[in-house]
Amino acid sequence: MTQDKPSLMSAKALAQHLRDGGAALLPTDTLPALAAAPAHAAQVWTLKQRPQDKPLILMAAEADQLLALTQEDARSDAQPLAHRFWPGALTLVLPVEGRLTQHLNPGQGTLGMRIPACDLTRDLLVQSGPLATTSANLSGAPPSQSAAEAAVAFPDLPLLAPLPWPDPSGLASTVIAWRSPGCWQLLRQGAVMVDVIERSPPCSG
Repeated sequence: MTQDKPSLMSAKALAQHLRDGGAALLPTDTLPALAAAPAHAAQVWTLKQRPQDKPLILMAAEADQLLALTQEDARSDAQPLAHRFWPGALTLVLPVEGRLTQHLNPGQGTLGMRIPACDLTRDLLVQSGPLATTSANLSGAPPSQSAAEAAVAFPDLPLLAPLPWPDPSGLASTVIAWRSPGCWQLLRQGAVMVDVIERSPPCSG
């Protein structure tokens, strides 16, 4: 494979590639993504040359797949936001029970999660299951804005077919973290405005 002719895979073939432990490049509604199955997410930090204290985001095809992983009190607060903003450019950082955090956010008890508003990638997610994702650029470099730029950054990785990908917004997702019942903290202002932050009570601790 060469940089000017990246490998393209159908959703079915790419889902198998990911389940087998490979990494891949995907379109999303915000920015192109670098993705791997959660159990094989360690390679993403290596590929991206990214510090491991910067967590990955878990993407899925359906909100229930993500919210079912969270603690009950956080899930109650997250459900209205998920119904309002998913699929879309809002990442919810929620407390998660079980070992999944060790794959995407080592040493911590929370995960960032969202449903992308990109039919092509959601079709893949139906077949692959939830994926660990991050923007498709080397750490410290500007985010890739297209399939071509993502392929230059990671020339050895396959891309989800077909091309061209839907145009992304070019803005990263907004990230909010659940802190306590009714309380959310804005971690990154991105593509959407979330008025729940303004209504949140002061977070304790």
